[in-house]
Amino acid sequence: MRPNYACDSVEHFIARRSFLTTGLGMTAVLTGIGGLTQCAAAETLAAQRLSRQQKRILLFNMHGGLSQLETWDPKPGTETGGPFRAIPTSVPGIHISELLPKTAMQMHHLCLLRGVNTSEDDHGKGAYMMLTGRRQSAAANYPELGAVAAKSLVPENSAMPGHIRIVPWGGGGRGNDAAYLGPKYSSVALGNGKPPQYTVLPDGIDDDSETRRHAFRRSVDQNFASQHRSTMTDAFLNSYEAAAQLMQQRETFDVEKESPADQDRYGKHDFGRHCLLARRLLQHDVPFVQVMHSNYDTHNENFDFHHELVPQFDGPFATLIADLADSGLLEDTLVIVMSEFGRTPNINLYMGRDHWSKAWSIVMAGCNIARGAAFGETSANGTEVTDGQVDHAQLFHTYLHAVGVDSSNSFLVDGREMPLADPAAEPIWKVLT
Repeated sequence: MRPNYACDSVEHFIARRSFLTTGLGMTAVLTGIGGLTQCAAAETLAAQRLSRQQKRILLFNMHGGLSQLETWDPKPGTETGGPFRAIPTSVPGIHISELLPKTAMQMHHLCLLRGVNTSEDDHGKGAYMMLTGRRQSAAANYPELGAVAAKSLVPENSAMPGHIRIVPWGGGGRGNDAAYLGPKYSSVALGNGKPPQYTVLPDGIDDDSETRRHAFRRSVDQNFASQHRSTMTDAFLNSYEAAAQLMQQRETFDVEKESPADQDRYGKHDFGRHCLLARRLLQHDVPFVQVMHSNYDTHNENFDFHHELVPQFDGPFATLIADLADSGLLEDTLVIVMSEFGRTPNINLYMGRDHWSKAWSIVMAGCNIARGAAFGETSANGTEVTDGQVDHAQLFHTYLHAVGVDSSNSFLVDGREMPLADPAAEPIWKVLT
């Protein structure tokens, strides 16, 4: 089903730092008393401990403007409620839309925030606010959450990109979403969940030849850098080394390596594969993964489209939450389900809902976020927030605190302090445990 959108916007055309201290100290002690075997065991234990402590963020971007009324904050029986029922969840007293029956059974892991008010109904500006925690301005450009997470959470010597987006279209390459943090922290886009482009050796070049080519390149680079080193040459060297390491990690991005049973559980449709790939990346300690599900900009036939799209999301999302919880990864993984805004309580003459940013919902789970909770409340017809109002800036602070990053800190960029989050806001302490 292809919608004919009333909104004429471009969006519709794109459907371990502690390791060194702990690990090296333990290695020195064990080497002195037990030799190499004990040393190797200690290093393995330290690596396992690091993996368990590595914080991660998984963001579901419900692109276009997901309706809160057809998902997290239903209003059945009201003039604005629409045709769908509210159903009970695994948490007594909390109800969500009947379009999310499998997610409802995972409510004890989730935290609903039903009082979001960002007061921005433009797609581009709304998305920018939700991903950066700031309003868009000609005076400054800010890095998205993925870039901030990559810089804050990724070990400097990591072989994997720290900021990955799984998008339902072609794509590939790097994003332009790290602002002053630099291209190292920009996103890598996996088009339709496929491995990064150009990570397979061309025919005629074997592994031995590739090793010798890199050895020659490094020799030339080092000789040049010894005489003409600059920020630009460092950037080029880092790019080549990152690409070489990424090629060695290509199998990490191959969802076909997962068991047939898991592929069946998640579903062999695109979004199911994307969620299974996200799980695979999190298991390999990628600190930030964004999964795009699109397109929710339902100015026309809102109920038909949500009836089609939301169930596509429901099964794989619920399966992933259950898997993360069962494996223990949810303890160290912050899950966010967001959009750029919600949909109007009013139903227009095309049986659609328009842009609405004054009273809508997002979902969080994992890390030190309250479990089985619903924070905030909207009026009986969903037109305004009546309790627990929050905005984009508070949410951004909350995301960082949830993964152990002090959002009141700053990055030092070219000698200038750049706050991680809006200094005028603070976290939503009531949802942090």
